[in-house]
Amino acid sequence: MTTKRDYYEVLGVSRGADDTEIKKAYRRMAMKCHPDRNAGDKGAETAFKECQEAYEILADPQKRAAYDQFGHAGVDNSAAGGGFYGGGAAGFADIFGDVFGDIFGGGSGGRRGSQVYRGADVRFSLDLSLEDAVNGTEARIRVPTMAVCELCHGSGARAGSTAATCPTCGGHGQVRMQQGFFSIQQTCPNCRGSGRVVTQPCVECRGEGRAKRAKTLSVTIPAGVDEGDQIRVSGQGDAGESGGPAGDLYVQIKLKPHPFFRREQDDLYCKVPVSFSTVVLGGEIEVPSLSGRMNLKIPPETQTDKVFRIRGKGVKNVRTGHVGDLFCQVTVETPVKLTRAQRELLESFERSLREGAERHSPVEHSWLDRLRGFFEPKA
Repeated sequence: MTTKRDYYEVLGVSRGADDTEIKKAYRRMAMKCHPDRNAGDKGAETAFKECQEAYEILADPQKRAAYDQFGHAGVDNSAAGGGFYGGGAAGFADIFGDVFGDIFGGGSGGRRGSQVYRGADVRFSLDLSLEDAVNGTEARIRVPTMAVCELCHGSGARAGSTAATCPTCGGHGQVRMQQGFFSIQQTCPNCRGSGRVVTQPCVECRGEGRAKRAKTLSVTIPAGVDEGDQIRVSGQGDAGESGGPAGDLYVQIKLKPHPFFRREQDDLYCKVPVSFSTVVLGGEIEVPSLSGRMNLKIPPETQTDKVFRIRGKGVKNVRTGHVGDLFCQVTVETPVKLTRAQRELLESFERSLREGAERHSPVEHSWLDRLRGFFEPKA
């Protein structure tokens, strides 16, 4: 009769090794001597079976305790099958399943608890005035979300009843599909990973444990936010499933049109109508700003569409703290509904300008010269 090797020796771990060390050792040894990688090597096949047998015992707390106390005699009956997955050799999918389980929160060989799912994130569009966006405000919003059902308190079960163990996965939350050497573990389609099923669903949420609710929140809008900016409110999205954490709320800023200003990043732009006499003779006009009324000096002979820059009267950037500028574009307003006397004065004024057109209207005079050159035939 062949004497069996010590299971700790087979896996190359100490007797005080924890579950993680044992799993890593098994994975390493199984990959090294797997029959698929050592075709025709009987020694590797034997080593692989030893590795499987050792892991089956040491990965189970009860079997490991019996082995530590009585040695092989304490586990011979349970180990007789010699196979960790029902007597068949484990495939690469099983070994890689352990790797993926470590990364994503579950192993491929053990019983899993009920799965919980994080709630979905919710997006809400908030219309803001330019003043509120620039200065900041406290906005109260009403957001439709999926909330924990108030009638069943999230259980999904009707009052007086409870959820039962899922018959498909036996409460594991996972089902395994195996074909030959390959084994795939996936979320149970019947209970969606919770391990429990509701046989008598709640009349309010119909067994989901969540229901649509609109909740009112107060959201702090920092000064300087702009069109398209998002404000994240942690934990105020949809409630999670099976007791999972709630998602987040993202409040997206949308600016309302302003009667005077147009915003471009940190700068503000506005158009200011100016009388003909003011742009000719010069003067001072009143212009708006978000901090109040201001006076703007117009120099004599200012042309229409001239842009004046007022530094530091724009928007303070919410991230950098940089303050933009205010740009005022003057537009000459043509007088309307003139009296006969006013028309006669203007006609007299126009005749006086014609006498020195080149000096009084240089732009117009130059433009007319280019126009004549455009239409005259070239030699």
